[in-house]
Amino acid sequence: MAGAISHHALASTQSYRWSAQSSRFEKRTGNVRWVHQGTRCSVGRKLGFVCTSGSQQPSVVEPFQLPSDANSDHTPKKSSESALILIRHGESLWNEKNLFTGCVDVPLTPKGVEEAIEAGKRICNIPIDMIYTSSLIRAQMTAMLAMMQHRRKKIPIIMHNESEQAHRWSQIYSEETKKQSIPVITAWQLNERMYGELQGLNKQETADRFGNEQVHEWRRSYDIPPPNGESLEMCAERAVAYFKEQIVPQLVAGKNVMVAAHGNSLRSIIMHLDKLTSQEVISLELSTGIPMLYIFKEGKFIRRGSPVGPSEASVYAYTRTLAKYRQKLDSMVS
Repeated sequence: MAGAISHHALASTQSYRWSAQSSRFEKRTGNVRWVHQGTRCSVGRKLGFVCTSGSQQPSVVEPFQLPSDANSDHTPKKSSESALILIRHGESLWNEKNLFTGCVDVPLTPKGVEEAIEAGKRICNIPIDMIYTSSLIRAQMTAMLAMMQHRRKKIPIIMHNESEQAHRWSQIYSEETKKQSIPVITAWQLNERMYGELQGLNKQETADRFGNEQVHEWRRSYDIPPPNGESLEMCAERAVAYFKEQIVPQLVAGKNVMVAAHGNSLRSIIMHLDKLTSQEVISLELSTGIPMLYIFKEGKFIRRGSPVGPSEASVYAYTRTLAKYRQKLDSMVS
């Protein structure tokens, strides 16, 4: 059910415990309060946020109280928790033209660039150690533009491991430079689902030709692919397998990870994390350029919603580690 609600509403939050033995997430359910300040949203199925500006409201959860001395030499112990940020790329040139894009590699529009920049502002106080993107330029542009807004000012660098020579030629020989860099891993497994013979066609003209019902089935069914293309189920097989094999181990190791990808590859990963059914996932909508935050702690994934902006304190109330990281950033620029 869609309706205008405040992010301050009490929301059900699910968490998942990773089991190395069974290679699956065990579901846990609880309630937390969403305390995103100053925004009202129309909420689609599960995580489909379309946000508009609204009036300021007081936060219902107080952030952690931090030591007043921002210049303290005390270094906190390494945390057992990490952050996972999922971002759907900004608007592409073919989104703007209402064309089926799929795996065709087209860049962002000026609006898409602005969406990526805004996404970066929303996560500029959250630690990021590694970035994963698809092999498509619109996802890579989104990741790079978002990171340009981060207060830590580390430089995202695409890792070229496609050949031994590419790997050798792209080596960095300064340890200090490495410390100020963030590796960006590109993977075709995170690509948008391949729309087959629909790619490049206008969506409305295709509906006029084949009928709204047929096109809706191609676009929104779980297991019916378009002609010579992928179904959402097929996309999920590759995207979730890559997430479990490559990204989860980084989170387990304490790395904070951002994934910039596409509507269907991210829907697949969220389906996996939130244990959505095949019927629930087909109605899941993800807005372009809106980051979604999960906390991975003690083997569990906990969904925390979307950070509203760099001045929003409420997201940092969820975890002491994020609060301390923001304090560290504040001390660096004070």
